[in-house]
Amino acid sequence: MSGPYVIRGSVALPEAELVWRFSRSSGPGGQHVNTSDSQVELRFDLAKTEALPQVWKDRALERLAGRLADGVLSVRASDHRSQWRNRETAAVRMAALLAEASAPPPKPRRKSRIPRGINERRLREKKQRGDTKRGRSGHDWT
Repeated sequence: MSGPYVIRGSVALPEAELVWRFSRSSGPGGQHVNTSDSQVELRFDLAKTEALPQVWKDRALERLAGRLADGVLSVRASDHRSQWRNRETAAVRMAALLAEASAPPPKPRRKSRIPRGINERRLREKKQRGDTKRGRSGHDWT
């Protein structure tokens, strides 16, 4: 692998806790695909890891609950012909997934008031438009 895959800040995926599994891929490769195990499945035990801060871990467990099997996060990659490139792809996907899942929630939106002048101008323009349209008919609406 090309080095530590940073999740966020100084926290990276711990290589000792990553479990790799290789199998034959159905993707591109021609005759080569029948002889090499180029598909990669990367597994990371999110529930038992000590590498993530507890707050991040709790957020990730909550947000990724639908993707976890017994607390284990799994990512599969078979985009490339090369097992090496599939390993890189899987590790990058795993890091991105954990970064997104462990990110703090966005700040709540503060409602903003519409300034009084803008509201009055909008109502005045609506009134003028209605008067213009009313003036087009042959009736006297006063």
